[in-house]
Amino acid sequence: MKTLDPDLLRTFLAFVDGGSLAQAASIVGRTPSAVTAQMQRLEEIVGETLLMPQGRGRGLTPTGEDLVGHARRILSVHSEAWLALKGARADGRVAIGTTQDFADSGLPDLLRAFAASHPRVRIELRVGRSLELAQALQTGLLDLTIAMRQFPTSDEVGVLREPMVWLCSQKGLASRQDDVPLALLDPPCGFREAAIATLDAAGRRYRIAAGSASLAGLRTAVDAGLALTLRTARFAHSGIVRASRELALPQVPVAEFAIRLRVDPGAPAKDMAALIDGNLAASGFA
Repeated sequence: MKTLDPDLLRTFLAFVDGGSLAQAASIVGRTPSAVTAQMQRLEEIVGETLLMPQGRGRGLTPTGEDLVGHARRILSVHSEAWLALKGARADGRVAIGTTQDFADSGLPDLLRAFAASHPRVRIELRVGRSLELAQALQTGLLDLTIAMRQFPTSDEVGVLREPMVWLCSQKGLASRQDDVPLALLDPPCGFREAAIATLDAAGRRYRIAAGSASLAGLRTAVDAGLALTLRTARFAHSGIVRASRELALPQVPVAEFAIRLRVDPGAPAKDMAALIDGNLAASGFA
């Protein structure tokens, strides 16, 4: 009997979540040709076509749509089995730092799975901005962090790649404007830099209509229709949706988030980092 390779399923879900083979390649860190070969291999195993032409790209066939739920459940069971074997006798503490994006989407389910399999390990969670988390990791206040990647570092144990998307209020902008109104976090912020650089490169006029030091403030400004913002799809919920194609906004790059582990971490911290690296990108998000 043929089996479904978890690595192939992760790439398949990267296509589902990213929306294209090119985005899937960026998410899983492979070349587009390697991703295409993986999808062809998965179709051979399943015995059905999973992807079909759709406009300029590809979409899911009915069989592909059916596979999505199965793929997520299979990867979830893999994680549960691995954790159960690794963590039953572990104890101690794991201090995790993450940006709000992952605290809202994806990470809670993984923390629940980790707590169930490592019942004696105390979990401490800190939510903050990337620079703040990096400093806390360096000073030993945190065991591992999930934060936006500025450049490769020696303490990285994994990299999560997710497409950036333009987002706005579900109700649309509060007023019609000739230039692009932006809602951005105060610097330093990788999304802020990417939004400005992308619009500059495209020759689009813009203005910073709202600024905030926190994601909560940013969410309020966008939800009110004051401006657009640039984040990943994890930010798209509670009245915030992808911006309409009618706005003709330029294509944006893929965001990279590094999973970093402190020097000489304990076994529970290593287990948590491996769990996040193997499952957070494939866990699905809004």
